Amino acid sequence: MRRSNNASIVSPNSMHFGEINTSIGSSETGVVDAGGGFMVERGGRRAAAAASCGGGAVGYGNVENCGDSGTAEHSQQTDDTSTDVDTEEKVQSVGVTHGAIIGLEKPKGKLGEQKALRRLAQNREAARKSRLRKKAYVQQLENSRVRLTQLEQELKLARQHQGAYAAASGFVGDKSHSSIGNGALAFDMEYGSWLDEHQRLVSDLRSAVLSFMGDNELRHLVDGVMSHYDDLFKIKRIGAKADVFHVLSGMWKTPAERCFMWLGGFRCSEILRILVSHLEPLTEQQLVGICNLQQSSQQAEEALSQGMEALQQLLVETLSSASLGSGNVGDFMDLMGIAMGKLATIENLLYQADLLRQQTLHRLHRILTTRQAARALLAMSDYMSRLRALSSLWLARPRS
Repeated sequence: MRRSNNASIVSPNSMHFGEINTSIGSSETGVVDAGGGFMVERGGRRAAAAASCGGGAVGYGNVENCGDSGTAEHSQQTDDTSTDVDTEEKVQSVGVTHGAIIGLEKPKGKLGEQKALRRLAQNREAARKSRLRKKAYVQQLENSRVRLTQLEQELKLARQHQGAYAAASGFVGDKSHSSIGNGALAFDMEYGSWLDEHQRLVSDLRSAVLSFMGDNELRHLVDGVMSHYDDLFKIKRIGAKADVFHVLSGMWKTPAERCFMWLGGFRCSEILRILVSHLEPLTEQQLVGICNLQQSSQQAEEALSQGMEALQQLLVETLSSASLGSGNVGDFMDLMGIAMGKLATIENLLYQADLLRQQTLHRLHRILTTRQAARALLAMSDYMSRLRALSSLWLARPRS
């Protein structure tokens, strides 16, 4: 027997029966009664299509009349209730007529519905978890944005404070600025801002030199860079009042720059020696002027270096003069007072060194032409930039 939408009648005696070409759905059960009638049950209700007594006749002698068919139909009605229940749960096997058997399976609908509901619940749970993850991610982004805004506001406020710090001739009012930590931090931030502006000015000057800008416009840019160097010396003088050791040690510089520092800055004679090769051709008068400037710079550097050495020697003698076994607090405080008085000389030495650097730059500017001065400033800036790049490469080197 083949299962399809058609019900076939098979005879065990190889006798030909007619084919009932009636469409039966998944919930229908077809039964051929003894009288040749075809009975359809759907959803617990029954519709009987009784074939005519003669139209569906088959062999086996005399066929029962239509009345007998009605009797069979009546007997089928008594089983409606049990049939309704069975069609939801099990396979229906129906119809035995003269040895012919018709059987139709009904898929288990409840099992399919349960799987669909389970899958739907799983999809809803996955969607809910996805919404929760998305909400958490959005909240994280919002928190990061708020934190970034707070940091920007704090940085802006710090720059406002350091702007007032740089504009003042000294630290007055808030005593917290005179502390070592706050003074060093303010100086570092102010120097960072100065360096950013310096790089911008040097970039403009380089573009002007490469584009062969006129001397008047070029002179304006050169004067701007020179004025910016004057601002640096002012910042350093104010920073030394807050923490002279921080400025003197060069902790605000990169490691490679600190290696070549002299009294908190560059050595003038060394810079002049570097710049001469970038200023050629020079006139004889210019060569003489640069040579004299270099000699005077070396003499001043030696005098300041000797002053620093003498100060260090005095500090050593002062701090080592007291007996190690002495427990007199008064003697100890007197000793510290003398040492503190000598330390004040360090600030003056640092100021004298910066003044020498400032005067050397201005004297060189007066010796050179505008275009030569522009090339000198570019060469000096490139030298400092390469020292900073060398420090970055050194710190980023692979360590075995």
